[in-house]
Amino acid sequence: MRILIVLLLIVLAALQYRLWFGQLSVTDYLRQQEEIATQQASNQELIKRNRMLLADVNDLRQGLEAIEERARNELGLIAEDEVFFRIVPRTP
Repeated sequence: MRILIVLLLIVLAALQYRLWFGQLSVTDYLRQQEEIATQQASNQELIKRNRMLLADVNDLRQGLEAIEERARNELGLIAEDEVFFRIVPRTP
């Protein structure tokens, strides 16, 4: 009877060791859950960015106003009948 109890305690200890410290243990599970949460947060940020880019693309496809605004802001273009004034600050 004592041998059976000792054998069961050894098996229990081996299973507990594997549960807490072995491969696919509780600590591995918790670390994986943290990584999943981090990746999901990153994915949400990327989804927001993609939505903004898609809205920008749709805006450029549909109207000339967005194209004109982008050309003015990024390329410094002006229309034929417009006058361009450049104000240069004085340097002391």
